[in-house]
Amino acid sequence: MSGRIHLSVAEARALGEAALAGLGYDSGEARIIADHVIDAALCGYEYSGLAKILNIPEHARFKLPRRPLSVLHETAISTFYDGGNNVGMLALDYATDAVIAKAQRNGMAVVGLTNSWVSGRSAYYVERIARADLVAIHTASSSRAVAPLGGLRPILGTNPIAFALPAAHDVVVFDMGTSAFMMTELALRERLGQLLPEGVAIDPAGKPTRDPSEAKRGALLPFGAHKGFGLALMVQALGVLAGSALDVDRDNGYLFLVLKPDLLRPLDTFKREMTELIERVKATPRQPAVSEIRIPSEQAFRNRARALREGLEIDEAVYEALQRLCGK
Repeated sequence: MSGRIHLSVAEARALGEAALAGLGYDSGEARIIADHVIDAALCGYEYSGLAKILNIPEHARFKLPRRPLSVLHETAISTFYDGGNNVGMLALDYATDAVIAKAQRNGMAVVGLTNSWVSGRSAYYVERIARADLVAIHTASSSRAVAPLGGLRPILGTNPIAFALPAAHDVVVFDMGTSAFMMTELALRERLGQLLPEGVAIDPAGKPTRDPSEAKRGALLPFGAHKGFGLALMVQALGVLAGSALDVDRDNGYLFLVLKPDLLRPLDTFKREMTELIERVKATPRQPAVSEIRIPSEQAFRNRARALREGLEIDEAVYEALQRLCGK
C-alpha cells in the first residue's frame, strides 16, 4: 500500500504544471489544464484531480497531431468548433469563454465542439458560466465505456450532464455522470490496485466484476437501470448534434446551452427567487439522524474552501508518477 503526500495548493499547482510541461504542453496550456484538475481536487474529487494528468499520455489520441481550434459553422447565437484533437480541458476552456461572451451579447448561445477528448469535470465549466450570471446546461458524449441496459459491450460514454444557475447567495451546480461509475475513477482504482464497488461493471462475459482491468475489457453499467440508460442515450444523441459523427472516434461531442435569465425574469428577481427555493428545500423537516439537507454543489464548495486553507493530499504512487513526468 502506498502512502499519502500532503501538498499546499501552490505546490500541487506547480507539480501539475511541471508534469504537463513534461508532456509537451506550453506554459499557458499547462496552466489551464492544471487549474482544472486542481479545482477538482479542491472540491473533493481526487480521481479528477492531479491523477487525471496521468490519463492524458495513456490516451490513444495523445500522440496524434493536434492543431488550434477552428470554427466549422457560426451564427449570431451559435458556434460549432473543431477541437483540433486537443485534450478537452483545453478545448472546452476556450469554448466556455466563447459561449459566455456570445450569451452576454445576444441573450442566449449554443456552442458545440467535436474532435476533442478527456474533457474533465463538467461542473468546472458550468460554474464559470453561472458566475457570469448566466444559466448553463452542458452535455458531454464520450468514448465507449458503458453497456446499454441488457447489453454485453460498451456502446455509450459515461456521458455526464451538468446544470448551473446563479442565485443571490452563490451559484448552484449539479453535475452527474449517467454511468454507475466514472471511467476516470476506474482508471485511478486500477492504477492503485483497488477494487470497484459492487454492481457497477461487468466483465467481457457479462458477469459482474469488481476488477477494474476486467471492467475495462467488459463495460461499465448505466446508473439506475432504464433511467440512466435513457439519459445516457439522450446525452449521446446531443453529442451527435454537437458533431460527434465528425470526431476521430465518432463518439465525442460537447454541447453548451446558455441563456441570460432576463430573457424571462429580471436577473435580481431570479437570483432572489432561486435563493428562496434553496432555503425552502433546506428547511424541509428532516428524517431521524439527518443533520442537514444539502443542495448539489454545497459540499464541493465547502471542500474547496477548506482545502484552500489546508492543502491537498494525493496518493504517493500518483505523486511519484507525476514526478517522473516532470523529469521529461
